[in-house]
Amino acid sequence: MKQDFDVHNSLNSTLSMSELDDKVQRVFGDLSIDKRRLPATKLDKRGIPAYVAEWAIDTISPGKGALSEEQITKIRDWANRFIPGPEEAKVVQNRLLNGETVKALTSLEVDIQLTRRTQDRSAQLKLLQISDALIADGIVEKYPDLLKQGMWGVVELVSTPDGVTVVSFKPMQAIVDLKLFKQARREFSLQEWMYLLVTSMGYDPIQFSEEEQIFMLCRLLPLVQKSMHLIELAPKGTGKSYFFENISSRVRLVSGGNISPAVLFVNNASGQWGLLARYKVVVLDEVQTLKFEKPDEIVGGLKGFLANARLTRGGLHEASSDCSLVMLANIMLDSNQNPIVSPLVKELPQFLQETAFLDRLKGIIPGWKTKKLSGDSFAKNVGMKTDFFGDALLSFRDDLEIDQLCSRRIRLTGKKYKRNDDAVQAIASGMMKILFPHGEVSDEDFNHFCVRPAKQLRQLVWDQLQMLDAEYRQYDSKIDYELHPG
Repeated sequence: MKQDFDVHNSLNSTLSMSELDDKVQRVFGDLSIDKRRLPATKLDKRGIPAYVAEWAIDTISPGKGALSEEQITKIRDWANRFIPGPEEAKVVQNRLLNGETVKALTSLEVDIQLTRRTQDRSAQLKLLQISDALIADGIVEKYPDLLKQGMWGVVELVSTPDGVTVVSFKPMQAIVDLKLFKQARREFSLQEWMYLLVTSMGYDPIQFSEEEQIFMLCRLLPLVQKSMHLIELAPKGTGKSYFFENISSRVRLVSGGNISPAVLFVNNASGQWGLLARYKVVVLDEVQTLKFEKPDEIVGGLKGFLANARLTRGGLHEASSDCSLVMLANIMLDSNQNPIVSPLVKELPQFLQETAFLDRLKGIIPGWKTKKLSGDSFAKNVGMKTDFFGDALLSFRDDLEIDQLCSRRIRLTGKKYKRNDDAVQAIASGMMKILFPHGEVSDEDFNHFCVRPAKQLRQLVWDQLQMLDAEYRQYDSKIDYELHPG
């Protein structure tokens, strides 16, 4: 298996972006959007993620191509009325106090309180700085995700003698038909599909090499695969967090600050489950700056979660979770843009240098192999709408056909270590779901675009383990594999 990225010639470099734009619009129709529209409106500066902003843009000014000045003005006027900034929260609250009915685009999350004295629901609208609103009967039953990670949508609020009340809710809704998504893949060449994916992520594929695009697409792995635990190491400015904070309401990015066992696992006092139970992907950004409250308890709980997908805390509560945990960390590079320290994890918090923890990660994404973002790095063409794109990726978590195919086809050779085997198969399966969701792939492309990246990501983990602990040196130092017929 001696094939390198830079000698692979399956992709055609003469791709016409205008022709690809036309094809994307023809195949995906209303589920596509010109990615230039969002930065033109500056809605992303109002504290809302891209999947919400694009929904708003297409609701107010649907159509093709870049926005006109008239359309931009129309969208901004709408945003001024319905997307209050942080400094306007009290203005909204005052309008409610004066008896007005207020409509706003915001995130809505519902908590349940079951105590001897209180049995009630309370709604949180963080954009409006309202944490204990009432919510009308039937809304939670109609939209149960409000009880999990919350939902974005247009709320209608009134003030009553009992407090602020959510009287109606119209959520953003992307309709995903996985069968149609797979059929759509057949309309595109491999290069066209890669360009479409990178564009849909918010980047301009023209600015990145094939190898860089593959490593960027590895960021999609935690969405399409259950329990896909990864760490990405890169210098600042490579866009590690940009994608995760904009892709889906079911992905939660945690940046800096203090993290408690109650936040991650479960609040033993209230019984409310934490982030790892309520989201499909949890991303810990800049792990060097995170402060763990009760660090021994958190690290111990994470080890158990990474190993067996179980959440527990002190034995009081226990649940299973297929959430993927992603950690993002900055590392120093030399003048040749290679990591300065060895092992790679030497700069990271102590718990990430423990082999018992590190071994439970599926892979390390070498973010230092992608260039830093500049003004030219962001998407300028037609991609899938972010809300649809994110939901489509998450839908693949329950599609086990490709998982079963990869487990049959990929076999590690030599003196094998089981977690290496499991990681390579899981990552390769994820790459196939991303690049070949329709299941049609040549042996050469399967090896190059699915199995080789899987080996590379896991090999980086394996290298650290071998350097840190002699116990792992009883196994072969290099991960190698053979492919069996499908």
